[in-house]
This record gives sequence, structure tokens and C-alpha cells, in this order.
Amino acid sequence: MNPGILYALCAYVIWGMFPIYFKSLQEIPPMEVLMYRMVWALAFLAIVLSLRKQWAWLGPVLKQPKVLAGFTASALLLSSNWFLYIWAVNQDRVVDASLGYFMTPLVNVLLGSVILKERLRILQWMAVGIAALGVLWLTWQSGHPPWISLLIGITFGLYGLLRKTASLGTLEGLSLETMLLFPLAVISLIFMISQGAHGFVDASATTKWLMIASGPITAIPLLMFAAAARLVPLSTMGLMQYITPSLQLLAGIWLYHEPFGGARLIGFAAIWLALIFYTVDGLWFTYGRPKKSS
Repeated sequence: MNPGILYALCAYVIWGMFPIYFKSLQEIPPMEVLMYRMVWALAFLAIVLSLRKQWAWLGPVLKQPKVLAGFTASALLLSSNWFLYIWAVNQDRVVDASLGYFMTPLVNVLLGSVILKERLRILQWMAVGIAALGVLWLTWQSGHPPWISLLIGITFGLYGLLRKTASLGTLEGLSLETMLLFPLAVISLIFMISQGAHGFVDASATTKWLMIASGPITAIPLLMFAAAARLVPLSTMGLMQYITPSLQLLAGIWLYHEPFGGARLIGFAAIWLALIFYTVDGLWFTYGRPKKSS
């Protein structure tokens, strides 16, 4: 087996199990979980960088305002996505969160068209159109747009767009993002504690250890994903990415008994049909179209 397949599978399964992890942290308010996650993620990444003696990139980057501005924007998008997901899990909206990650590839297609001026192929247009119908259906049935799903998909899509053009690798980029977020996290935690928010301090020992584990839990799957991306064809990675929201959806339905039927199922089915068109287009574009003769 290509070891990259194993790395990708592990990364996607870990992300797919996130509802179980964040449900176990319900003693701590979502905003506090987010701030501690930033702190512990930076601590773990600093250890990894030190063990690998991989700090040389930091000095030159600190002298590049445009790079710092870009990573500040991506850090804010990433933290927003993290908060939305943690909040959704705590509010018993795991199914809605999973829909957001199902939507992300289609959001990427739209962003590529609108921002990067990429020309969409016919199947991509069909995928976007069917997904839009699914969102409109869910809006009509519930009386409001699926805001949680849309915001999760949009923030993660924009984050991916910024990282696509970034000059740093996965480890260095995530380390810089957590460094930029660290002062915000510390100031916020000091303010929370001064206002009597002692969720972490008052939590059980098990919850405290789980919170500390957010560092490696955040970084390890990202490093696995980066390793897989170098070893596995992009089309394969594209197919495997649906493991994560599928596991999250199953957790929401089977573990936490969130409602999923009737009108909601139709809306999800539209998104899944759109993803089929998107995937078929990607596979055809990669493998199926006739090769030009040299």
C-alpha cells in the first residue's frame, strides 16, 4: 500500500471523530475551548519544530509584511472555522457542521471562479447549481438558510484559498498562524478569568487532559495530510476527503440522535448529487479526457 493512503486515511478519520472529542469538552464554554486550543497547539508545534530544528524560516518571514498580513487573515479564518465547529458540536448541530464540510469542495469551485477567475466546466456548473438548489430547499423547509453549514463551508473554503497561494508549508504555516493567534488567545483568557470564567480550572482532571491534548490533536492530522498530499494523487485525495464529513454525519445521527429525515434528507441528497458531478468532473479532467498528441 502507498503509505500516503494510510496517512490520508488516518488524518480524515481523526477529523471525522472530532464530534466525539469536542462533545467531551462540554464542561468548558466553546470560546474558552478555542482559546486554549490555540495555546496548546502552539506549544505542541513549538516542540515539533524544535525537535526537527526547523526554525530557520521564521526570521525571514517576520521581515515580510505581506506574508504576515496574509497569514493573519488565514489565522482569523481558521480560528473562526474552529469556533463555529466547536459551537455547533456543543449545540447539538453536528449534522449541520458535517454539511458545511460536504459543501467545502463546491465553495472552493465558486471561489476559484469568482476570485481566481477560473473558468468552470459544464459539470462544475451543474454541481454548483444543484448544490444551490439543495441550500434553497433547506432554507425553504426550515424558514432560514443553513447558516452554520454555510459559514463553516465559506470560512474553510476561504482559508484553503489563502493557504493555496501561501509561501510556507503546512507545519510552518500552521505554526505561524498559531503564533499570530497566541497573543489574542492569552489576552482573551486573562479577560475571561478576570470575569469569573474558570471553565478549564474548574473542569475535571479528564477534561483538562483532553484540553491539553488539543495541541497534538490539532497538529498531527494536518501533518499526516501534508505528508499524504506529497505521495497520493490529488484525485484520490479529493475522493477521500468525504470520509471526514461522512463520519461526522454518522456521529450526529447515530451517536447523538440528531434529527435527519424527510426534508433534511432531500437537501443533503442534493449536496451529495452535486458532489458526484464535481467528482466525476475531476476524475474525467485528470484521467478521462483524450491526451493531446505532441
